[in-house]
Amino acid sequence: MARTESVMLELGTQAPDFKLMDVRTGHLLGLKDVRGEKGTLIMFICNHCPFVKHVSDELVRLANDYRPLGFGSAAIMSNDVVNYPDDAPEKMQEVAMKHQYSFPYLYDGTQQIAKSYHAACTPDFFLFDEDLKLIYRGQLDDSRPGNGIHPSGRDLREAMDAVLNNRPVSANQKPSIGCNIKWAG
Repeated sequence: MARTESVMLELGTQAPDFKLMDVRTGHLLGLKDVRGEKGTLIMFICNHCPFVKHVSDELVRLANDYRPLGFGSAAIMSNDVVNYPDDAPEKMQEVAMKHQYSFPYLYDGTQQIAKSYHAACTPDFFLFDEDLKLIYRGQLDDSRPGNGIHPSGRDLREAMDAVLNNRPVSANQKPSIGCNIKWAG
């Protein structure tokens, strides 16, 4: 397993807009469609990465826990599907159904959205405030495949809880670690 760290995009960066197909429904969705009243979580994931497989159930729990509290969320898959057919849209739909993704699972076939977010790995997390300004980027928690730590979403949950409690999100953030995004060409 190659380990790639996320790029620590500058806090305060405005969320890039997008219009991508949700493989669960076949509908095009934009940032405004997934935006939450309190904040918006954008996750870059894929189907085949062991780091993503390790945290899939926690991603669903986290989205379900924070949706009623005013957080919108969406996952984006940006890998090259020609060389990584396990990440193709029809396979994305299967994974979303299997894991009961309650959030949109969006297909970034051109990879332009991943580039606009400076996404580097899967999983890679970007949390934006109510004004769509970046307040957290980095890891879900300290769990990794094989390290014996159960996924809890601790780091990301602490950031979301800070928003809910009108506290500043700590700027001390650890990068996510995962498989590199599989760029085309």
